[in-house]
Amino acid sequence: MSTVIDREAAPTPEAAPPAPKRRPLLLTDSPLGRRLTLPAALVLAIASGLLAVLAFPPYGAWPLAAVSVAGFGAAVHRRRLRGGLGVGFVYGMAFFLPLLAWSSTQVGQWPWLFLCGLEALATGLLGMGLAACSRLIDTHRWTWAPLTGVAWVAEEALRARQPFGGFTWGNLAFSQADSPTAAAIWLGGAPFLSFLVALSGGFLLAAGFALAVHLHGSQASPRLPASRESAPPPRRTAGIRRAAAFTAAAALTALAPLALPIDATAPDGEQINVAVVQGNVPRLGLSFNEQRRAVLDNHVQATLDLADAVNEGRADRPDLVMWPENASDIDPLANEDAYDRISQAAAAIGAPIVLGGIVHKDDGTRANMTIVWDPEDGPVYMYSKRHPVPFAEYVPYKAFFSTVAGWIDPRMSEGLDNVAGFEHGQNAGIVEVGDYTLSGLICFEIAFDAETRASVLDGAQLMAVGTNNATFDANEAKQQLAMVQLRSIEHGRDGLMASTVGVSGFTDHTGEVFQATEFNTAAVIQSDLTLSDRSTPASTVGILPEAVLTGAALVALACAFLINLKHRRSQT
Repeated sequence: MSTVIDREAAPTPEAAPPAPKRRPLLLTDSPLGRRLTLPAALVLAIASGLLAVLAFPPYGAWPLAAVSVAGFGAAVHRRRLRGGLGVGFVYGMAFFLPLLAWSSTQVGQWPWLFLCGLEALATGLLGMGLAACSRLIDTHRWTWAPLTGVAWVAEEALRARQPFGGFTWGNLAFSQADSPTAAAIWLGGAPFLSFLVALSGGFLLAAGFALAVHLHGSQASPRLPASRESAPPPRRTAGIRRAAAFTAAAALTALAPLALPIDATAPDGEQINVAVVQGNVPRLGLSFNEQRRAVLDNHVQATLDLADAVNEGRADRPDLVMWPENASDIDPLANEDAYDRISQAAAAIGAPIVLGGIVHKDDGTRANMTIVWDPEDGPVYMYSKRHPVPFAEYVPYKAFFSTVAGWIDPRMSEGLDNVAGFEHGQNAGIVEVGDYTLSGLICFEIAFDAETRASVLDGAQLMAVGTNNATFDANEAKQQLAMVQLRSIEHGRDGLMASTVGVSGFTDHTGEVFQATEFNTAAVIQSDLTLSDRSTPASTVGILPEAVLTGAALVALACAFLINLKHRRSQT
């Protein structure tokens, strides 16, 4: 007996549903080739930004600046323009928010966030530019490192000038004060030093890419017989060799400046003895006017104590005494009591005092000044700060920004209304103390190439910087002292920084710091410094390296756009 099977009635196994497509976690395809997924790129951008912070004081892990550049380059490579802009902005916020956290200690979070956002826009543009150059880089791989170098210089050149006169804090060069690469600033200034740091980062990026290609190729290749594993063919080791060569190039770029003859322009002039007074600032229990008077009294008293030590033979008599910015927030020219107190200190020490003071002018304006106070003649020379801080010492487009600030927080508008409104000084960048000439730089002017070089060309024999760090913290003070170190190397000058609360210290033409003070302490430091009238290569060439490197970046960007346009037309 046979059984007839109805095939149509028999159940058929259901077709298995297609497996869901797994989204790539790390790499994805793009028209230009494999690139990082957006989440991976953002994580890498944030990590790279945080690594860059560790390269700057107070941490000082300077090699991480180049590693950060490499990570940034990997995050934006082969992205679209808007992707490069976004990833670059995220990198900038991850970098500037912690680096500039000191700017929020007294003024609040909104100015800090706005400042970081403005700075991050520049790194966003950098990310867009590097993304636009992806096809050029993939076509001519040798361009990756130099293109990275010139692109960073162009970004920093933009930040140094816009908006509102620029803000150079966070330039790669300022992370290198204690590195062997720092000597390069003697040859071509801060932009050239930033170029070398970014160039090193570009080499590391190229090394990482070569290694990644090698590993990807190795994983895709069949396993060799055991007898041949000990001697892999050349095609299997080419990637490793390239990665090693690029890594060696990065190390050589960082170390090569050690060979520069920076001692050739070491100071060789007269030696003078300089005392720096850090009077410190009272924190609690005083009204604003009482605070200002207490700060002045602190510096007067410290100078009187130094005079007693000199008279008793416990200290050398200085040729000049340096007080910091805002040592006299009370106008010493208009206030008779302040005038008399400063004159008392100068007469007791028997030497000129170079001090920072706020001066009210007849036309109603105010100026942040460095004043030379002679023991016999009183105030004999004044330098007015040429580059006041926007939104802290003056408000550009005040009516507009006060209105906008009022929409966000009425306290912000009130704060802008209380900004002093200092004038921009038009004088030469020096102060003359008898036969000696010092730079007249005040506070963050030391961060600007043009102001610093101009003071040297105007005759500064000593790199002297007065600053008031009382509204910030020790991190800001240490970052600023690193700038003085680098400017001393750049222009072959002994230097000093005098701060109200610290960090004060002396530097020499090699960038060495000595007698650095503690933060939030009263202190007097004293040292023999050597004057100099020499010019370094950086002093001579000025803006030329920055102009050439920025021009090279613009040429590279133009070539990249032409290559992209040609490719797009070939696809239509």
